[in-house]
Amino acid sequence: MSTQKKKQKPKKVDLLNLTDSRKTRFLKKAKECLRQQLLEAEFWQAMADVERLTINGYTIDFKNDNLSGFTTSELTSL
Repeated sequence: MSTQKKKQKPKKVDLLNLTDSRKTRFLKKAKECLRQQLLEAEFWQAMADVERLTINGYTIDFKNDNLSGFTTSELTSL
């Protein structure tokens, strides 16, 4: 048995059949998800452009692929 989680297929949403309030909530959520993806893409692009980075006093050296102890989690916008 595989221990990987199966990806859930996105639900298809017909905006024509939703009420105005549900449309608004759905579109706000979709906009926030896209904003999150854009922030993450910009973050990783910036990371790709540097060879050495210091975060909270810890140096991360990308030139030698030395990423031990480096973890990532979902970014949050302020």
